[in-house]
Amino acid sequence: MSYGQTNPNQPAQAPVCPRHPDRISYVTCQRCSRPACPECQVTAAVGTQCVDCVREANKQLPSTRTVFGGKATDGRPMVTYVLIAINLIVFGLQMLIQGFDDYLVYAGVYTSPYFEPEPWRMLTSTFAHSTSFIGHIAFNMYALYICGRVLEPMLGRLRFLALYLVAGLGGSVAVLLIADPRVAVLGASGAVFGLFAAMFVLLRSRGVQTMQIVILIAINLALGFVFPGIAWEAHVGGLVVGAAAAAVMAYAPKGHQRALMQWVGTALLVLLLVALTFYGAANIRLG
Repeated sequence: MSYGQTNPNQPAQAPVCPRHPDRISYVTCQRCSRPACPECQVTAAVGTQCVDCVREANKQLPSTRTVFGGKATDGRPMVTYVLIAINLIVFGLQMLIQGFDDYLVYAGVYTSPYFEPEPWRMLTSTFAHSTSFIGHIAFNMYALYICGRVLEPMLGRLRFLALYLVAGLGGSVAVLLIADPRVAVLGASGAVFGLFAAMFVLLRSRGVQTMQIVILIAINLALGFVFPGIAWEAHVGGLVVGAAAAAVMAYAPKGHQRALMQWVGTALLVLLLVALTFYGAANIRLG
């Protein structure tokens, strides 16, 4: 009787890759010891690992966070570039298609003679610019680029995008509450002023000197009151809301609940803006 003996005449089976059973491989993973074909091999610091083990190890690595809790990136302000591209594309469509502005510009929540609500204009108007003055979009895009290069790596992409949109909405709400609702308003100035304010708040929270930013805000804010045709209301609204959104992100208590507190605070700010929008729209309709 034999115990565990194999037939010496029976050839041993060649090891094959688990992910590609048709491929023979004599290279094994240093972590799981399974065979790995050349396509499934990843060179590690010591030896070779299979792609499955590398993927599992990457899941267990803690994600790197920015100073304000956002997910760290490679430093390229991709959201900033996308926002600039959207503004330029919209500007190009405004130049090419006659009447394209009519679907985007802001003139109160109710724009038709029948008072039909068109609330999307509260945000779409922030991506349109005056086609009669090229300096309008040029200044806003330059300011967006300068601020985005600083703020996006500090906040992370999602938080920066939220800041930009909330500040833009804040500018439109201020126009709704203060300005003549019959006057059409367009431009990213409200969002840009929100970025100015956010830069002041965030850098101030880190103990960085901010006098240059204060001077920049003061000069640009004053221009809105000096030259006609500038919606200073949007500048003020974006400034206030941008500062509030940045304060929520900068001063949220650190810890495991930091991200939750930041997003809850941002959501409450948006709800406040929505409530003010309904209030302002009701006054327009009643008036």
